[in-house]
Amino acid sequence: MQYPVGRMRDEMASKPTELQVRPGVEADLGALTEIYNHYVRETAVTFDTAPLTPRDRLSWLLSHPEDGPHRLMVATQPAPGTGTGTGTERILGYATSGPHRARPAYATSVETSVYVAPDAGRRGIGTLLYDALFKALADEDLHRAYAGITQPNEASVRLHTRFGFRHLGTFQEVGRKFGRYWDVAWYEKEL
Repeated sequence: MQYPVGRMRDEMASKPTELQVRPGVEADLGALTEIYNHYVRETAVTFDTAPLTPRDRLSWLLSHPEDGPHRLMVATQPAPGTGTGTGTERILGYATSGPHRARPAYATSVETSVYVAPDAGRRGIGTLLYDALFKALADEDLHRAYAGITQPNEASVRLHTRFGFRHLGTFQEVGRKFGRYWDVAWYEKEL
């Protein structure tokens, strides 16, 4: 399957840079963990409260094969000073679909999420990732996608709304992190 290729402005070089989206592989684990740990340490976007190691995240990565309803899509660009096709790349973010709940009747529902490297935001990477993820899921036996968004997070709300998610409701003060309680708004999309 072909995944979207995008262009973004490389602010350091002032020229367009190719972005690729591909399934995640085990070699990506260090970079994916680093991106995730930024959100663990600095934000309430995730309710994990302590940074994880790549070893901690290995079973998570392996639960996202290249086919099936639980996917991991990774956005990359050539590393500075390299051309496309060199095998040297920088991971800018990732999107996943995973189980919504463990019981068998939930099998046609997935929970989705997007994480973008902290220095790569506001460049359309989340859009590129979700576009690839939903195209990859199009032929799967899925009925609904869900996303929980810690509030406030206007950028995530805009992204999910752009992809057809609609607000279902908000769990009030459902998680405690950084010494305060956070609300999580839940969104749903037909697949």
